[in-house]
Amino acid sequence: MATFLYKLGRFAFRRRHAVTLLWIALLALAGVGAASAPAATSGSFSMPGTEAQRAFDLLEERFPGGSADGATARVVFKAPDGGKMTDPAGKAAVEQAVDELRTGSDQVAAVTDPYTAKAVSQDGSTAYIHVSYKVNGMELTDETKDALTEAGEGARDAGFTVEIGGDALQAAPETGTGEVVGVVVAGIVLVITFGSLVAAGLPLITALIGVGIGASGIAALAGTLDLGSTTGILATMIGLAVGIDYALFIVSRYRAELAEGRDREEAAGRAVGTAGSAVVFAGLTVVIALVGLAVVNIPILTKMGVAAAATVALAVLIALTLIPALLGYAGRFVHGRKARAALEAAAAAPRGTDPAAGSAGGGAKPNAGTRWARFVLRRPVAVLLVGVIGLGALAVPAASLELGLPDDGAQPTSTTQRRAYDLLSEGFGPGSNGPLMVVVDGGQAAADKAVQQIRGLDGVAAVTPATLNEAGDTAVVTVVPKDRPSSEATEELVRDIRETSGDNVLVTGQTAMNIDFSQKMNDALLPYLALVVGLAFLLLMVVFRSVLVPLKAALGFLLSVVAALGAVVAVFQWGWLGGLFGVEQTGPIMSMMPIFMVGVVFGLAMDYEVFLVTRMREAYVHGERPGEAIVTGFRHGARVVTAAAVIMIAVFAGFIGSSEQMVKMIGFGLATAVLFDAFVVRMAIVPAVLALLGHKAWWLPRWLDRALPNVDVEGEGLRKELEDSGASDGAGPEADRPLIRV
Repeated sequence: MATFLYKLGRFAFRRRHAVTLLWIALLALAGVGAASAPAATSGSFSMPGTEAQRAFDLLEERFPGGSADGATARVVFKAPDGGKMTDPAGKAAVEQAVDELRTGSDQVAAVTDPYTAKAVSQDGSTAYIHVSYKVNGMELTDETKDALTEAGEGARDAGFTVEIGGDALQAAPETGTGEVVGVVVAGIVLVITFGSLVAAGLPLITALIGVGIGASGIAALAGTLDLGSTTGILATMIGLAVGIDYALFIVSRYRAELAEGRDREEAAGRAVGTAGSAVVFAGLTVVIALVGLAVVNIPILTKMGVAAAATVALAVLIALTLIPALLGYAGRFVHGRKARAALEAAAAAPRGTDPAAGSAGGGAKPNAGTRWARFVLRRPVAVLLVGVIGLGALAVPAASLELGLPDDGAQPTSTTQRRAYDLLSEGFGPGSNGPLMVVVDGGQAAADKAVQQIRGLDGVAAVTPATLNEAGDTAVVTVVPKDRPSSEATEELVRDIRETSGDNVLVTGQTAMNIDFSQKMNDALLPYLALVVGLAFLLLMVVFRSVLVPLKAALGFLLSVVAALGAVVAVFQWGWLGGLFGVEQTGPIMSMMPIFMVGVVFGLAMDYEVFLVTRMREAYVHGERPGEAIVTGFRHGARVVTAAAVIMIAVFAGFIGSSEQMVKMIGFGLATAVLFDAFVVRMAIVPAVLALLGHKAWWLPRWLDRALPNVDVEGEGLRKELEDSGASDGAGPEADRPLIRV
């Protein structure tokens, strides 16, 4: 592989005009396709095999036109002090709002009058209008949402408190801010890392081109493939992350090859042949993790994973072709001013001398990566114990992990959804925020039996009489729990109804869907881990020609993810430091969080593992002792891996400031996971373990060595081939090549 990539890098460097124009043309083509395609919706959401989904399917069949999965809203009214909603003024305000809602949009399916639907609290202080829509919340037009928010203006003017809850006001996820923050931080870190605006700009430009093509392609195909609006957001976030990382690795290796005295085309070929091999396999691990989301068997997650994987594949192709092409334009400005002067001095020096004052021989001051690696080599046991015990302590809260989906009670108190949630809880009990919809596959007798059984269960606040369809063979019953939608008590009630009511009684509704979704994600976690970690283990075994190195990589990743989950539990479930991170309501952890963290962080962790350890493997194969190889890997790779990790942490941490609880949780979880994995596992535990293992770290049974394909990631085959052809470098024999750290 290294030989093929070497030739590809040299080809892209020589044919830079054609390669650059090709990628620009692809970007323009994708942009035109996205501009001419209809806007993406939320995408159809289904959970095959769950009871809640079977109930929705039955409702669609037996109650045609009922919009079982349509959006809902609750317009909550509270009378001023001393007044009641049953007073003439209260009734007039509510009836006016009911009329406005019924005539405000053709997307409205039904509007219930609280005085006929018994939606007035016992003390008469609170009442609510229930509005159901024909489409889901993401497909509601702005006109429909405006009609909803304006419906209570008359009541507000009369002194009533009016708040709106439900998913009808659900807004499409906003994008742009997180990406802009990430790009700005990435630019600053890259300038500090490279000391050159040109070198810093290359990863940013290529990452943006890759994300532009990927996101535009997703937008263009959204209508055809039923891709939701969140699909492009996930692809953009991951594509930006890996696009910067991969380009950073190639540019860093190119500068190192130039510093060793090679000409620019040869340096580009070598950079793509060596660092490019690491990029290919790092990209494959990310693709495996994302495509593996199909294990969950939720179609929308599968589509999101495949789309994001395609964007990662684009990032790999761009790093292997567009980066060497742009390096051809960069010339000597890929280095900073000091490095350019050092290179010019090296070129002018007589052969066999070293203008860097003996950098190869140790006269120059070693960089931070070298000093840290030598420190770990002196105290490997102490470093290993501190790292493992520290992450283990942080992982302890993960044992109390409770999964679920947050309800409106987790919203900031500044939102109308949260205020409506609180008003309903005060007037009708917390369970009124998430009533259960029970579907009975049977006539009136079956429905009455189900109602009687449900009323006898603990945790039930109220049960409405059954509503039958026109055929009289299916009934719908509404059950109001005593506790809030995301509580353990409500989850237990759903289980009790399902266990005691027979196979013809199905529980659905938003609360039941959330419970089933959480259970499905929980059930899929272990198979997903086994698939992703297992395939990645095999892939890394091929890359490193070792059994223990991939095992160490996988175990270290699991340790960092569990530690990050522990931190998430401590902050968002227990409330530790909640005020610092703006957590207003503790509760269960978002059910997709563990799988989401595994998928995203695993890919990034393997990026750092492959890039860092590949340089160690390369040095070891070229004859260095295990300890020397570790120092070499850190001397060349620590700065780049640190920069890549800092960029990712900054990007993810930018989302912690979001007012949306789920976005805040995702940003915190991913930022802490990258922090733990990059700086504790890869920078401390990995070199400590390799130092303790010594030569055994690279052990591979002979029969397995013969069975595994040799992909030559470390470039040994490439090096021999170039030496045999007399092209070992672009500036003379290797012994005479000056070494300058950059």
